[in-house]
Amino acid sequence: MRLRNKPWAKEAIAKYPHIVIPNPKECRGKWNEVFGNKNPIHIEVGTGKGRFVTGMGKQHQDINYIGIEKYTSVLLTAMERVVESECTNVKLLNEDVVELLEFFDEGEIERVYINFTDPWPKNRHEKRRLTYKGFLCQYETVMKSGGEVHLKTDNQGLFEYSIESFSSYGMKVQNVSLHLHKSNFEGNVMTEYEQKFSEKGMPIYRCEAVFR
Repeated sequence: MRLRNKPWAKEAIAKYPHIVIPNPKECRGKWNEVFGNKNPIHIEVGTGKGRFVTGMGKQHQDINYIGIEKYTSVLLTAMERVVESECTNVKLLNEDVVELLEFFDEGEIERVYINFTDPWPKNRHEKRRLTYKGFLCQYETVMKSGGEVHLKTDNQGLFEYSIESFSSYGMKVQNVSLHLHKSNFEGNVMTEYEQKFSEKGMPIYRCEAVFR
């Protein structure tokens, strides 16, 4: 999908440094200080327009959330959502997830959310998938013992690949749903893509993977 360029986005984001953290590398190991509390920290990689991370922030005010999105024009919408929500437990990073270890210290995170990420279906692009073992290694490094990865996708191929990737890495896969919106899962917060796909009757795949 072609992204609409918003040349004013960078300037607009700079006005809210308390929401879009300008120098996240300086916060490594200090995120509890940034939030001003010792609540658990959950991150969403590829946060898009921020509907999920903001919704989670509203629903769980005793948890700190950080959404990571590399496209500035997209992150602008996420920032506007956080401002409107008045959530103080949601921060955003205008960064690439490949640099995750630069932003978080070992054991600093408790959960990672991956929602409707690019499936990168071609074999030669496997290393770009956010559930590839290289990324799992990064998640494990920044997570506390027993940390979890929660995945939602409309792409069956990516879902099957991810289940295998999690298992091969030695993670415990649990709470698997092949049609989330027809399950008894409670507290689901939808993303923009999720609402679009579910309205068309498409199945939403979901699972959780726990580092042992």
